[in-house]
Amino acid sequence: MFSHVMIGTNDLEKAKAFYDALLSTLGVPPATVDRHRIFYRTKTGVFSVSKPIDGKPATPANGGTIGFACGSSEQADAWHAAGVANGGTSCEEPPGVREGAAGKIYLAYLRDPDGNKICALHRMG
Repeated sequence: MFSHVMIGTNDLEKAKAFYDALLSTLGVPPATVDRHRIFYRTKTGVFSVSKPIDGKPATPANGGTIGFACGSSEQADAWHAAGVANGGTSCEEPPGVREGAAGKIYLAYLRDPDGNKICALHRMG
């Protein structure tokens, strides 16, 4: 359904350092840089961070969350720890199991250095 997800940043170098560390926990190689954007390309899609083309400041989406799939709760914890160690801020509840209509899932939430809300999600069997 999706070809890519792109979010904004006000500091491309800081965003690259943050997401390189964060996404390495999921086995994603460091970003490629293209002028005012960085790209993480995988078999399942592309995640990108860009300075706004209109020259105005980047702002986080109110109510928006981008979720990254994890293979285990340990991988989600490593993702969360890498994010906090590289300028992210833990948000929502602490990482852990949540139960709902979709069954048991393990979630870990962060705000990136620009305030975007991101999540690591592991669907438990």
